[in-house]
Amino acid sequence: MSLLSLLRLIPGASVRAGQDRYRVIDLVSAGEVLVESPNGTRRSIKAVDLSPDFSVPVQSQADVLSIPPKAWERALETYEGIRPLIEMAPGSRNRKDVEAVAKKLDKSVATVYRWLNQYEETGLVSSLVRVERKDKGTSKLDEQVEAVVKETIESFYLTAQRRSVTKTSFEIRKKCKEKGLSPPAERTVTNRIFNIGGEYKLRKRRGSKAADEKYLPLRGSFPNANYPLAVVQIDHTPMDVILVDDVHRKPIGRPFLTVAFDVCTKMAAGFYISLDPPGALATGLCLSQAILGKEAYLIKLGVEHLPWPLYGLMRTIHTDNAREFRGTMLGKAAKNFGIICERRPKGQPRYGGHVERMFRTYMTEVHNEIPGTTFSNVQQKLEYDSEGRAIMTLDALNKWFTIFILGVYHQQPHAGNDGLPPLAKWNEGIFGADGRPGTGMPMRVEDEEKLRLDFLPYILRTVQEYGIRIEGIDYWTDAIRRFVHALDPNSITKKRQFICRYDPRDLSKIWLFDPDSKKYVEIPYRDLSRAAISKWELRGAKVFLRNKSISATNETLIFKSVDEMRAVVESEAEKTKSARRMHQRQKQWKKAPPSKPAAKNALAPAIPVSTADDEYENDILPFASIRES
Repeated sequence: MSLLSLLRLIPGASVRAGQDRYRVIDLVSAGEVLVESPNGTRRSIKAVDLSPDFSVPVQSQADVLSIPPKAWERALETYEGIRPLIEMAPGSRNRKDVEAVAKKLDKSVATVYRWLNQYEETGLVSSLVRVERKDKGTSKLDEQVEAVVKETIESFYLTAQRRSVTKTSFEIRKKCKEKGLSPPAERTVTNRIFNIGGEYKLRKRRGSKAADEKYLPLRGSFPNANYPLAVVQIDHTPMDVILVDDVHRKPIGRPFLTVAFDVCTKMAAGFYISLDPPGALATGLCLSQAILGKEAYLIKLGVEHLPWPLYGLMRTIHTDNAREFRGTMLGKAAKNFGIICERRPKGQPRYGGHVERMFRTYMTEVHNEIPGTTFSNVQQKLEYDSEGRAIMTLDALNKWFTIFILGVYHQQPHAGNDGLPPLAKWNEGIFGADGRPGTGMPMRVEDEEKLRLDFLPYILRTVQEYGIRIEGIDYWTDAIRRFVHALDPNSITKKRQFICRYDPRDLSKIWLFDPDSKKYVEIPYRDLSRAAISKWELRGAKVFLRNKSISATNETLIFKSVDEMRAVVESEAEKTKSARRMHQRQKQWKKAPPSKPAAKNALAPAIPVSTADDEYENDILPFASIRES
């Protein structure tokens, strides 16, 4: 089974509808697939009802953030090594191909087959992470021998002389004998060198140029963007329109647009419009929409009649140099699903031309159709009163933009597609045309909720007797009781830290990754009577309290202060644009996906009062410091 058959509905792919297993026979239409059961019965099934037939479900895989950096790097190296085999068409791979790769990697054929089986069971790079021994990382060498090994590897092996592992091992034995120490086995030295990070090793032995050529993102145009979802560009821009709040209908400023754009078909894969400045959250939400099906979103807007068939995991994400793409949260989440992340070089905007041309097309439509446009510059605007003519709320703009993208932009001929509309280009790439085979329909992600969480921000926290405390707010559910005061598996003194995902727009719940079940546990406020607040409101409240010389870690005062600040914003909303904008942002934050109803935490343990400083307090900005863009 190849990567293509794992992620796309093509003839021969193994799929599942509920508990029933099938093999894909043919693609009947954009929404119907002809499948065959194990007993030979054939039937047509909607594509949205099918999922990959993985023997190990995606949701049983470890959270990628819990994988140690070196183990993750080795898994990526393994993936790159076997990728030529993974990408072969179904049925075309033979033993000679595997033997060639095994020889290139200096591994046995059995090892390569084992790696292929591990990867093809899940389609995730994280499946290639080696299972660590419990004593992994614990040195069994004498301290003096250990010092000799480390010093020799650094000064003898990691140099431009590029000495071999054998010579390094010999040098270590020689130094040990000179000091009257028992030398380590050559295998021990080999393992130490193997565990050194690939980029660091290459940079020390062959220089920065060689390391940059191998490890820095690919540069240039998109020679491989020749099929749907091969390359998706993503970028942000302010929209050229003034919005009004939905209560007083008065101006609140310009929104921001984040778009994921399929280079091959010129279709919008996903987008996110917000009053908050672009960042990791907007990027993660945009990518989630791009990868997942759009049916529920279109029904919610009441435009389900408009086609938006694009979904599925992309091969490559191409971005600018924005900092949100450099962190572990988005970078690791993308790589875990086999998505390659590339950044365009600084000072070379031509590499982002596709998405920037699309932005110009979008904004031209805004200039022509929406009252309250700011146009692109002062010369175009002239004496046009943008704020005086503004009529669009954020919700209205979101629906208008969806209709424009699906009903107009995707339907019009596009010069970059040789005159084909983006939707027609997508269908051609999926089903084939003029004797060229299509790629098949992308496979649906099996656990959509886990994917959404994978692209949310996270924080590491221990579990105490009162639950989990984040920025002065406590969270609790009986499901985490067994983790209270849990120790780190690799230490007898340190407490275990757990990965906790959160949505900055709604801090009323978090999600703890359970390392045993490999699933997320939703955890609500410990006090369920608290109102949902955003991360920005929380930080503003803590500044408000600190300015009054009151502890910023008193949970009761924090929520009381948020209520007071909301009341101020409400009363001032008719007077100032900044207050109305904040009021509208608060409404958008409340529209974050709601958590499931939680039972009352009657058994939650008592909360100890804490006056410890929170690690985020230095980053807090008062509401008065917020300025409009």
